[in-house]
Amino acid sequence: MTTILGIETSCDETSAAVVVDGVSIKSNVIASQVDLHARYGGVFPEIASRAHAEQIGAVVKQAMDEAEVTYDQLDAIAVTRGPGLVGSLLVGVNYAKGAALASKKPLIGVNHLEGHIYSLWVSESRREIEFPIVVLIVSGGHTELILMTGHSQYERLGGTLDDAAGEAFDKVGRLLGLPFPGGPNIERAAAGGNPAAYDFPRARLEEPYDFSFSGLKTAVMRAATVAPSAAVRRGEAAGERHAQLRSDVSIADLAASFQRAAVTALVEKTAKAAEMFHATEVFIAGGVSANQTLRQAMRSATELPVRYPPLILCTDNAAMIAAAGYRRFQDGQRDSFSMDVRPTWPLTNKTS
Repeated sequence: MTTILGIETSCDETSAAVVVDGVSIKSNVIASQVDLHARYGGVFPEIASRAHAEQIGAVVKQAMDEAEVTYDQLDAIAVTRGPGLVGSLLVGVNYAKGAALASKKPLIGVNHLEGHIYSLWVSESRREIEFPIVVLIVSGGHTELILMTGHSQYERLGGTLDDAAGEAFDKVGRLLGLPFPGGPNIERAAAGGNPAAYDFPRARLEEPYDFSFSGLKTAVMRAATVAPSAAVRRGEAAGERHAQLRSDVSIADLAASFQRAAVTALVEKTAKAAEMFHATEVFIAGGVSANQTLRQAMRSATELPVRYPPLILCTDNAAMIAAAGYRRFQDGQRDSFSMDVRPTWPLTNKTS
């Protein structure tokens, strides 16, 4: 039995979890900062790192207490090393270093994207999975299409060239006057709308597995606003904040049409990759994987099994970091206490 303490502070959730053998969650404590950032319409990095510093000690203690384990019973401590906000990452990594040094336990730095992938192993328990698998990671900061040929074996097929899918949801949500975060609120608004009301564009890119959402965001802005200013036409943040919505538009129709366009782009490329690389399954992970329209569309687009985490494991959490850390621990990874954060760390087979 291998017991891993996971710590996650890459963005705006402070989380700690205890996971046994990479699949059994003994605790998974998440302190969300959504209310802190809602007034800004997005994550404010300095506020995020300060909140992590204030909460991490209590969050880790609660996770250890709920799991009824002591540091002596741990086999290793896994922590998100990147990618993410540098200040937020530093809080988690430095806390993990201190805990590992004091308890004389191995330290394992985990790629946040790999954590999202291993959220599927936690939620699927001990089910055997055959490779290769095509994985779509979609969140507020990431849109990545990955071919997974084995444990810890990845090939990046494509990704976003501009906005991440979740970022596009947040920006369009803000444009439409919906609360932060945009993803779940756009999904709720779209439930009462007509997805065919607007024929929003999907970017046609030379690389078959890349994504682009900036043009879609701009198309929604043009359809929704009155006489856009030069700033709005350029897509500047100031324009997004001050654009005036037309009185005759339906927020529900705009949300539904935007959601359809974004989901169609994600699904078409993922299904195409699954067929091209003879995948056995399709995985969807990350915050946007909670979107029910995306889940249903992916199931309709392929005959392969489509897997996604339960809602509690879609957004950032430490259980997925502990699960990925367990796999790296089994592979023999042990990191130095001089390990630094990697805010732009790509997902590769290597650990450094």
